[in-house]
Amino acid sequence: MYAIVESGGKQYRVTPGAQVVVDRLVAEVDEQIVLDQVLLIAGEDLKVGSPTVEGAKITARVVRHNKGPKVITFKYRPRKRYRRRVGFRASHTTLEILAIEA
Repeated sequence: MYAIVESGGKQYRVTPGAQVVVDRLVAEVDEQIVLDQVLLIAGEDLKVGSPTVEGAKITARVVRHNKGPKVITFKYRPRKRYRRRVGFRASHTTLEILAIEA
């Protein structure tokens, strides 16, 4: 059984027991959260939402908060002596999927 869930404007495929890395969520470590933006549930039968599946929810536990790899942005204008180098690290939350309820 798996589900497609939306978090932070992105879609993730989740299965019970799996860990998924999503954009930073406002929750404490070891806190249980409920994701209710479920777009699809596949098991014995397929449930597709329009846009979400009614009454479906995903229960997850926050494992940790961390940062992703550094992304370097370099801006350059030829013949103008303009160069700008900026680094950025996105904040992530790792979730452990506990249950999928349809």
